[in-house]
Amino acid sequence: MRRDHRPGPHEPANHAVALASGLVHNPIVTASALLLEKVHATAEKSLMDDGYAVTRINKGLTEDELIEALKALPEGPVMVGIRSKTHITAKVLDAVPRLDAVGCFCIGTDQVALGHARANGVTVFNAPFSSTRSVAELVMADIVMLARRIFPRNAAAHVGSWEKGATGAHEVRAKTLGIIGYGHIGSQLGILAEAFGMNVQYFDIEKKLPLGNTNSVVSMDALLESSDFVSLHVPDTEMTRNMMTAAEIGKMKKGAYLINLSRGKVVDIDALRIALESKALAGAAVDVYPSEPASNAEPFESPLRGLDNVILTPHIGGSTQEAQANIGLEVAQALDRFRKFGSTMGSVTLPNLDVPAPKVSGSVSRIINLHRNVPGVLSETNRVVAESGVNIVGQSLGTNEDVGLLYVDVPVAADDPKAENLRAGIAALGTSLRTRIEPVG
Repeated sequence: MRRDHRPGPHEPANHAVALASGLVHNPIVTASALLLEKVHATAEKSLMDDGYAVTRINKGLTEDELIEALKALPEGPVMVGIRSKTHITAKVLDAVPRLDAVGCFCIGTDQVALGHARANGVTVFNAPFSSTRSVAELVMADIVMLARRIFPRNAAAHVGSWEKGATGAHEVRAKTLGIIGYGHIGSQLGILAEAFGMNVQYFDIEKKLPLGNTNSVVSMDALLESSDFVSLHVPDTEMTRNMMTAAEIGKMKKGAYLINLSRGKVVDIDALRIALESKALAGAAVDVYPSEPASNAEPFESPLRGLDNVILTPHIGGSTQEAQANIGLEVAQALDRFRKFGSTMGSVTLPNLDVPAPKVSGSVSRIINLHRNVPGVLSETNRVVAESGVNIVGQSLGTNEDVGLLYVDVPVAADDPKAENLRAGIAALGTSLRTRIEPVG
């Protein structure tokens, strides 16, 4: 259990009253977790099995609602699990200093103030792998449905119109798929597209190893000019916002198709509509939007509504039972490893560090210190250790541009006064952001 915040008695009944809309589970707790937005049940079960008090609220929360919900959790360290609707802002992080871990049960992390989290020693985990297959499969389905004009023919059949014919329908075999952003999803998509007999090319700002027979191209313009289908798989950054404006769309082959299952602000939607109405593009498939409804009860508005050559889906690229179950486990296990061992493997804010406990006889405790990355931290920490008279059986350090993560393994029990005094001495250093102690052996 963390020693920098001393948990008091937990009162499940009072907690349930404070958050009447949530379901509270209270095992023997080491920390509390708030799960929002219908995060898959695998996450809840995993965290409960690992000894955490879990509160579930099956919707997204506003900034003020989130602060209130986090403050209502039992004393001690808290973690929060979100998907894409809830935003972890600087205001939230400042208002709840005992929040030290955020789990994004999705691929993206642009809903979190990452710089502020990093500066405050808050780890942020996501799930970059678990929904890869689901997104790639939906892109392939979109490609085939667009090429065969299935949706307008489906709509016609539902109103009694029989539109049999080959006009506007094509095979995808031998067509060229251009992938912008050759990461986990883009590379998986390339493999699936090749199995359909497509020629695959990609453009990425980083050098990537192509899989199968996929080829890289020297520029995005070259890809746009030579692809029959263009699929976007990029993060939401200043570089990618409005990456596809009227100018870029105008460089695409006449009769090509644009597919966006990445981020809503990547494509200029108004420019896309003009290209579709003018038949410069034959069709499009869009799963993400610049502005999306906060819940299923709110109406969906988009300039693309009503166009029969556009497939519109409600941000469901990763929304399969398989993907959500895997995401639930992946992120919950990352949170547990961070809590129990200080592991930050997969963190997008803190240095990635994961070191096994030393193999020594007797008890071993790990002091986990997050600090500002400035010169002299390690020497000051070692001075405190030397003055404590406690032996060290392991020490590991990882840094990034802003913060450092230090493990100090000592051969004493976590509840030994010597260990607590050492933790307190390191925590008192002016560079320390967060310092806790965990039993690891």
